[in-house]
Amino acid sequence: MSYDQNNALNVNPEEIAKFEKVASQWWDLTGDFKPLHQINPLRRQFIVQHIGNVFDKTIIDVGCGGGILAESLAKLGANVTGIDMGEEPLNVAKLHALESQVTVEYKKITAEEQAATYSEHYDAVTCMEMLEHVPDPASIIQACAKMVKPGGFVFFSTLNKTMKSYLLAILAAEKIFKLVPDGTHDHDKFIRPSTLIDWAESFDLKCIDAAGIHYNPLNENHKLTTELDVNYILCCQKL
Repeated sequence: MSYDQNNALNVNPEEIAKFEKVASQWWDLTGDFKPLHQINPLRRQFIVQHIGNVFDKTIIDVGCGGGILAESLAKLGANVTGIDMGEEPLNVAKLHALESQVTVEYKKITAEEQAATYSEHYDAVTCMEMLEHVPDPASIIQACAKMVKPGGFVFFSTLNKTMKSYLLAILAAEKIFKLVPDGTHDHDKFIRPSTLIDWAESFDLKCIDAAGIHYNPLNENHKLTTELDVNYILCCQKL
């Protein structure tokens, strides 16, 4: 598979519309994005654990949405760019950064387009809960690999394609507990860790660590685990 400008618009308009509709809730800690706010410290911990001090590091968050992760990394002193194809989530992200007096550069652009201009530019690339929402996830992984400097880190988080992930992420989270809007996830788009690692390695990214993100909606307990059967996060290093 090679980098292809024809993939420049690797976007599902229905997915964009879905997140546009709930954009006003991005920073409502009790709203639709409450689970994201609750697991964000785990993601940040996993990232810092591998990068070390992020102060003055250049980081790009691919599929940044309303800026939850991007802003939390900028608060640690990183130079952060957040990219997304959703107009409203980006507007919310920009406004919240202003209110929080945090500097993040937000851009409406695809990962592929950004990679064409910013090859081997970033110390780290993050791509969280985004791969399951695009038509061609491998193209996103390739763009992330292209953007990171040799020796730099790329972090992916997504959902494993298991029966347990269907029961917890769709049946429990969407249908029963209404933690996230109905229709947020499509089990067919979930990605097995082995598949994601194969894609990453085909683009010179070596997977050096993996962790499961365990979220219990009943007691709101969340932690990193060794079990990758539902949500999981990978750390890859560019060869």
